[in-house]
Amino acid sequence: MSIIDTVMLKLGKDLVNISVMSLRTGSPIGTTTSMIINPNNLKVEGWYVQDQFSKKRLVLLSEDIRDFIPQGFAVNDHEVLTDESELIRLKPVLEIGFDLNGKYVASQSGRQYGRISEFAVETNSFLVKKIYAAQSIIKSFSTGSLSIDRTQIVEITNKTIIIEDPTEPVRSGAGAPATANQ
Repeated sequence: MSIIDTVMLKLGKDLVNISVMSLRTGSPIGTTTSMIINPNNLKVEGWYVQDQFSKKRLVLLSEDIRDFIPQGFAVNDHEVLTDESELIRLKPVLEIGFDLNGKYVASQSGRQYGRISEFAVETNSFLVKKIYAAQSIIKSFSTGSLSIDRTQIVEITNKTIIIEDPTEPVRSGAGAPATANQ
């Protein structure tokens, strides 16, 4: 069983600026520079890669990754790196140029939760499973950051991730509300 078969989450920052290794030659063939995320389903479709040989920007599709190794991503060989002009099916996603980091997070009722500071990707499905919102420095002293599961996301716009309104926790010592008949 390979590492990629086990379910694990990796932070987005840990999946960028890493080597792409050829299993055939055992040497690096490129370095990831940024993720290609589909905003319609929050799936990491692939990565832009700086080719080790031609220095061109090529694309590594998620489905071509064989394993995660300490040196980076393991792929069969250099031929898995593709020029983006050849990826017809992925063209609409590439044209959007979606970046998750920095998007505002707000609830359906309009409450602001800050901006996305990080996200976690499941390594076997390449789906973004969690996003982490951080508020301004002053607000973060009192509230910290917010962890949001993908199931809480209602809508994704160009600037904002809209989530379900979280339930408010009951303060300790607070009893059930009194009824009018008591």
